[in-house]
Order: sequence, then C-alpha cells, then structure tokens
Amino acid sequence: MKNKTTKSPAYIIILLILAGEAVFILPFVLQRIFRPTFLETFAINNVQLGSCFSVYGTVAFFSYFFGGPLADKFKPHVLMSVALMLTACGGFYLATYPSLINLHILYGFWGFTTIFLFWAAMIKATRLWGGTDKQGIAFGFLDGGRGLVAALFGSVGVIIFSLFITSEIEQTTLIERQEAFKQVIIYTSLAICVVSILVFFFLKGLNPSEENISITKPKLTFSDFKIVMKTPSVWLLMIIILCAYFAYKMTDVFSLYAKGVMNYNDIEAAKVGTYLLYMRPIIGVIIGVLADRTKASLWIVIGFLLMLITSTVFASGLIDDTATLMFMLSIGVMAIGVYSARVLYFATLEEGKIPIALTGTAVGFISIVGYTPDIFAGPLMGYYLDKYPGALGLQYTFGIMSIFAGIGLVAAYALFRLPKTKTTKL
Repeated sequence: MKNKTTKSPAYIIILLILAGEAVFILPFVLQRIFRPTFLETFAINNVQLGSCFSVYGTVAFFSYFFGGPLADKFKPHVLMSVALMLTACGGFYLATYPSLINLHILYGFWGFTTIFLFWAAMIKATRLWGGTDKQGIAFGFLDGGRGLVAALFGSVGVIIFSLFITSEIEQTTLIERQEAFKQVIIYTSLAICVVSILVFFFLKGLNPSEENISITKPKLTFSDFKIVMKTPSVWLLMIIILCAYFAYKMTDVFSLYAKGVMNYNDIEAAKVGTYLLYMRPIIGVIIGVLADRTKASLWIVIGFLLMLITSTVFASGLIDDTATLMFMLSIGVMAIGVYSARVLYFATLEEGKIPIALTGTAVGFISIVGYTPDIFAGPLMGYYLDKYPGALGLQYTFGIMSIFAGIGLVAAYALFRLPKTKTTKL
C-alpha cells in the first residue's frame, strides 16, 4: 500500500477525532467528569453504576466480534453517522432520569451503537488515513484529539452546570442539581447530533480506492479469522489493550479521589477530571511523532512502566489532603502512562504485520478480550469503593490497577521484541 497520508485531506482526521470522542461522551465522559453528581442525581451508588457499565460491556463483547467484519463491508461514514445519531437519541432519554432498570437497558443500547456500528469503522478509517509509515501520527492525532474534544465537552459541561446553579453548590437542593445536570445532558446530545450530520456528509473523502480494498473482496470467510488468529501480535495486543483499558477506566475515579480524599467540592472535583483530559492531545501528538521515529511498542512499554509506578504510589496511601502537589504530579504522570498506551495500541497494527484488508476483522477479534474491562471493571471498582468508602477503597482499586499494569508491561515488552516484517495487503 502506498503512503496515503498526504492524499487524505486534513479535515478527515479532524472529523474522525470529533466523532471518535463524541460517541463516547454520554456513556462514559460525563460520568468521568461528573461522577459524584451523576451518582447523586440518579440516586445510585458505585456498584449500580458499575453494573450499567457491565451491561454495556456485555453487549459490546458480542458487538466487537460482529462489528469488526461489518466495518470491512460498509463505508465508515455511513456506519459512524448512524451510530452517532442513535447514541444522541439515547442521551435525550438519559435526560429524563430513567429508573435503574431502564438505565441498564440504555447502556446496553449504547453498547450496540458505539461498538457494533462505530468502533471498528473508526479504527479502520484512521489506519487508512495514516498510510503505512504514519500510523503513530494518525493514532496519536486520533486519541490526542479525542482527549481535547472530551476536555472541551467537559469544560462546556461544567460551564453549563455552573450557569444553572444559582447559589453556592453546597447550598443547592438535589432538584436544582438534577435540573442543572439535565441541561448538560441535553446540550451534549444536541452537539452529538450535529457531529453525526457532519460525518455523513464530509467523511466521504477518505481514500476511496483504499477504503474499498476489503469491500470489493469476496464474502468474509472463516479463513480470514484463521489468518488473524495465527498472527502473534493479535494475542499480545489483546492482553495489552485489556490492561491499558482497565487503567484508562481508573481515570474515572480521579474526581472521586479529589472529593473524597482531597476534600474538593463537586465543581472542583469535576475540574480535576477536565484538566486531566487536556493532557491527552499534548501526549497524543508527542508520543505519535516519537512512535513513528522509533517503535510504537517501545512507548507502550514506557507507558505501562509509568502506570505501574504511579498506581503503586496511590495504592500505598501516601497521598492525602496534605499532599496536594504530590496528588497533581502523580495523576499527571499516570495520565502520561495511560494515554501513551491508549494512543498507540492500534498504531501497532502495521508493526504487528496485520493485513490491511482484515483491519476491521482483526480489531473486532482483538477487542473481544481487550475491552472486557467494560464488563468487570465497573462492578469491581464499585465493590471496593462502596464497601470501603473514602481513601481505603481507592487504595484497593489502585492496587488492582498495579497488577494489570505489571501484566501489560510484560506483554508490551514481548510485542516490542517481535521481529519486524512487511505487512501484507491480501
């Protein structure tokens, strides 16, 4: 495959960035930034929210398997646009404050829209945009840009929330906080609708000849899965993504840590999560450039090492409300580690010798195991956070993260040591 980086318009990657995060704002980002507020306004606890994530993850588990081949058969802009619009519709329903049972159903619906229709199509489109020698840049821009989009959504959300709070946050009633958060959800859903329309009309310019590589090939057969399963890097990427994604899920509790241990209020805690998101675009671009000049797997190794060190620090209980500087430095270093791994694990598709035409199939197969933290991470963290409120529960969760970071470090090093050969096109 020729390098298509210079032939794909820049606005394509901008649209991929915008869509790539917008679709996950409602299921995940709002809860990450406004977790204490979300729990309070929906009258649920950490375990119950975790069970919603489990429903999402269970639906996503099957969606990865079938959605991967789907992305090899249909145009990315169609799949992504439909997924965004359906996800936004779910957001309007979320604004009605559904019961816990219906909240579970909604998260199952989002598992279908964001994964079956969207995920593999986005990854394939990004890989095509990056060509053969700019995968680090492509995925660095994608994840880094997604971080910026999430941060902007978060900042606007905090502003909207603040505008509808007419007095000091500590003096407001639950009904006032529910109404303010409802406006955040509605405005977010409207923005996602706009992104859906933009994707449908303007993402058509993605390397048409390359986009049709697998669409014009014969019907998908089991032999395609056999090719994918015989590739060693596929199995290592499963482990790497599993561990890195669990670590990424841990960023959900930073706002809880800020409120429960550092004694911040709801708005201050939300700002901690938002500020952290602004690190993603910086890390994404820098790590992407470095990865193209060396090896993506090397920076994944470094990322896991940073995660292991900082999660151990948090698990030790050394950070309390008297160690503000240490708190900020630790979450900053942890963010570098988490985002470095997250930026690059799909940038290793070229390095791992995975055929271009089977990108969607490979992504779906890898994701089946790699994204299982969507099923178990929420309930697991919720159990410790609710059973041991405050600092102790958070120490336990970070201790679990350190185990995953250690396993991921070993798998990343094994991928780094794999011999490099040319990727086949099929």
